[in-house]
Amino acid sequence: MISSLLLAVQSTTPNTGVGLNFSGTVIIVISSLLALFIIPRVVRFPHVGPKMPLPFPSLFNNPSVGTFLAAMSTGHLIGVGAVLGLTNLGRI
Repeated sequence: MISSLLLAVQSTTPNTGVGLNFSGTVIIVISSLLALFIIPRVVRFPHVGPKMPLPFPSLFNNPSVGTFLAAMSTGHLIGVGAVLGLTNLGRI
């Protein structure tokens, strides 16, 4: 027997992301740059270790390699969350 609960479920096709969409790329790049502006200013020791050779060191607060990696990781986490949320809302 088939449960009546299974019959009540609406069949939908999930967004598999097969199509190439560059709007998600733009969102992740912008969130990573925003994190690179903010994170080196709030980390306790942003200048400990080798410096990251960035083109405008004073603009990015001259971060170390560890601070740069932390900022990029945070930016990607925020960006992926934003892309998934906007995709589920149907905005992308």
